Amino acid sequence: MRLHHLAIAIVVAIVLIGIALYAMRPQGVHETATKPDALAKLEPVDRPRRIPAAAFFDAKGERLSLASFNGHYVLLNLWATWCGPCVRELPALAKLQQDVPTLTIVAVSEGRENAADTERFLKSHGAAALRVYLDPDHAFLAALGVFGLPMSVLLDRKGIEQAKAVGPADWDNSEAIAYMRTVTAANPS
Repeated sequence: MRLHHLAIAIVVAIVLIGIALYAMRPQGVHETATKPDALAKLEPVDRPRRIPAAAFFDAKGERLSLASFNGHYVLLNLWATWCGPCVRELPALAKLQQDVPTLTIVAVSEGRENAADTERFLKSHGAAALRVYLDPDHAFLAALGVFGLPMSVLLDRKGIEQAKAVGPADWDNSEAIAYMRTVTAANPS
C-alpha cells in the first residue's frame, strides 16, 4: 500500500513539473499580444533564425552589423528614397521609435545617397528621429533575398528573426504602438 502511494506521488510530481515547464516555455513575439490589423503584414517567421551577416554603415561611415544591437529589440527596415511606399512609411517608423523606447528602429537606406543627403531626406520627410544607416553594397538585399521594398524584420534581443513585413505597415497606429510596447516589454529573451 505504501509503495502504491509513493508511485502516485511520483506521477503527480512529474505531471506538476511538466505543467510548470510548459508554462515557463519561451514565447514567440506574437504569443504575448493580439496583433492589430494595422500590422497585418507583420507575419511570424516559420523558423526563427539569426539573420545572415551583412555589413552596413552609420552616418559617420562606421561599419556596423546587426550584432551591434544585441540586447535590444530591433525593427530592421530596408527602404530607399525612390520607393514611394518606403517614403510614406518613414514618419510612422520615426513615431514608433519615439513612442516605443524598448524597440530600436534600424532603418537602412538601400539607395545611392550619401549620409548627408540621406539625413536631409529623412528630415524633410518627417523622419528626423531615425538615425542614418546606409547599405551601399546592398548586403541586406542579397543576404535576405529581398525583391521589393520596404521590408521590415523584427529581431528579438538575441538578434533572432521573429517576424517579417513585406510592404509598408501602419507603424504609427495607436494599436500598433501598443502592440510593439507589449511585445518588446513582455519578452525578456
